Amino acid sequence: MTTRHCWARNIRAHLPDRNHSLTRAALIVVAAAILASASSDPLADLKAGAGALDNQQFSKAIATLKPLPQKLPTLADYAAWFLASAEFESKDYAGVEESLEWVWKQSPPSPLAARAVILAARAYQERGKNQEAGGILRSHYATLPQPQGDLAMANAFEAAGDRVSAAVYFQRVYYGFPVAVEAVEAEAEIGKLRAELGKEYPPAMPDAMLGRAFKLLNAGSSARAKKELASILPDLGGAERDLARVRIGVADYNEKETLRAEKYLENLHPDSPEADAERLSYLVLCARRLKNHEQVHARLDELARLYPQSKWRLEALVADGNFHLVENSPEAYEPQYRACYESFPKDPEAAGCHWKVVWEAYLRRRPEAADLLRSHVRMFPASEDTPAALYFLGRLSQNSGDSGAARAYYEEIVREYPNYYYTALARERLKQVSGAPSPAVNEFLRAIAFPARAHRLDFSPNATARARLERSRMLVLAGLDDWAEGELKFGAQTEDQPHVLALELATLSARHGGVDQAMRYIKHYAGGYLMMPLDSAPVEFWKLAFPLPYRTDLERFAKQNGLDPFLVAALIRQESEFNPKAVSPANARGLTQILPSTGRELSRKLKLRPYSTARLFQPVVSLEFGSYYFRMMSDSLGGNFEAALAAYNAGLSRAHAWLSWGEFREPAEFVETVPFSQTRNYIQTVLRNADVYRRLYGGGGLTDRAALK
Repeated sequence: MTTRHCWARNIRAHLPDRNHSLTRAALIVVAAAILASASSDPLADLKAGAGALDNQQFSKAIATLKPLPQKLPTLADYAAWFLASAEFESKDYAGVEESLEWVWKQSPPSPLAARAVILAARAYQERGKNQEAGGILRSHYATLPQPQGDLAMANAFEAAGDRVSAAVYFQRVYYGFPVAVEAVEAEAEIGKLRAELGKEYPPAMPDAMLGRAFKLLNAGSSARAKKELASILPDLGGAERDLARVRIGVADYNEKETLRAEKYLENLHPDSPEADAERLSYLVLCARRLKNHEQVHARLDELARLYPQSKWRLEALVADGNFHLVENSPEAYEPQYRACYESFPKDPEAAGCHWKVVWEAYLRRRPEAADLLRSHVRMFPASEDTPAALYFLGRLSQNSGDSGAARAYYEEIVREYPNYYYTALARERLKQVSGAPSPAVNEFLRAIAFPARAHRLDFSPNATARARLERSRMLVLAGLDDWAEGELKFGAQTEDQPHVLALELATLSARHGGVDQAMRYIKHYAGGYLMMPLDSAPVEFWKLAFPLPYRTDLERFAKQNGLDPFLVAALIRQESEFNPKAVSPANARGLTQILPSTGRELSRKLKLRPYSTARLFQPVVSLEFGSYYFRMMSDSLGGNFEAALAAYNAGLSRAHAWLSWGEFREPAEFVETVPFSQTRNYIQTVLRNADVYRRLYGGGGLTDRAALK
């Protein structure tokens, strides 16, 4: 078979059959046009040239790649980039500059452009054309990746003899990106330049030095941050000095040196109000950690008296409210949350604080609950708790016999929040209410300044997206899958149809077995996908977002343990994203995230021999263990799946305790009462996932007993 026929066959084999894709005929026409002017397979040559470059066979790479920018115009920038890289390694620096011209004139813009600028600058420097090196970097500065761009600028200035400017750019790297590997090189160069320049060395600005220390502190490098803060104190003054002194105490607090932090902060007397407010807020945290309740309230009172509108007072209020929430002490947490939303009504924290007060009123069946629920919708229409507020307004209406009002609230949820936990519940509740929706409730809802919610996206690619798809598929045909992904990521990050390219990225990953990465691409580049109705996107989009690998074994073990297989799939999606090699920070492993100690116990119960921790990475073992373990949790909690999910995430003893916190009339009330936001979101997400799985793979909605009571 000739090379030409082989390539055509490969194109046909890789062509997708989706409506949003390039048509089969269109891509064959593209391929034929390329082949008509070539005696060999340009894509095969591109792959061979890239391979020769990787193997450091630079002469071979140059010979193979040299004709390709003209023979392969759709991918001219990739051919030119590989060629220029080989030429640089071969010290043909003039050739580098010429080859890279193809990258900059590529349309749509090449994802290689920023890297090409840096390579071109290095080639100019090697030829002694230092002014040109600096010029090309300056002209493209806004597009350069950082801190690589600033490091290249520093090197260009140094090569041109402008050591002062070089020092400035090395400082940008060192102070602006303290945990980047480039900071190490910058630090060494700064040391040399400081010695060489003497009095001419440009001193770093105090805010830059302070910023570096704060970034180290925020990155968890508290010991390094404390050391740097102490070293720069003599160079600081005023508010900056006050802030640095306070953050030294913060570093001690973060290192769990609580007594030291408390003593240090108590003896500080900063003049800056902002620094003093931060000091007091950390004294609240120290007192809380040391269980000194009187000091907690004394410091909170001091913050309220001295700095009533400080963000540090807000943080202290929320922290104290959350502490008492976990302790189930409403008489202690309600005043803190109320102070939060009353004193800081425009802060993002206000909505969550208000909801906790609202929920306590609802759960205790207080007469003001309905008004509070309506006030939450009215005051915080963009709140993540708004669907819950609408649902429980519907429940109050339904329980009072006002079916029209209940229908209006439930319909609002179903219409505007397509794939939420409360949406599945509202769909089922709608089956229980009759009549038309209440005009009064609809009028109330129309008066709310809701943000844009449910939406539909066009999955038909525009011209730019079509070009990206064509280029990425040709790269795949050339065996350059990593570069194909880079092409799509660049388009998704910089252009106006990221969801289209996210689907292509996910498809490419799933083709190689990476269903977890496919899912992450959709989450990242099509971030609002949960606000789309299922019928507004191709079914393959949803099945990549909600995959169901290992389905036979999953259904087998779910059936053995009397579980809904879609609930098990939903749990796995949340636990591991179907990555069988996943390891959590707590050392849980595999699809269902079983701890090694739990795995040993389960192996004895299930008589699985021989057992080793490595077996938790085997999908069939993880599915068997996870299904059995979840069933155990459920049985110990009276068959309550919501509580079992809480136990799976936060521990059995906590789930038992939370069940005692109220007389729950339906599972949703228990879920909303769980005090750990991470666990509450986990339960809602798993149950939401299960509903989507049923609609995608089972042909039905949420009908199991967990939905309603």
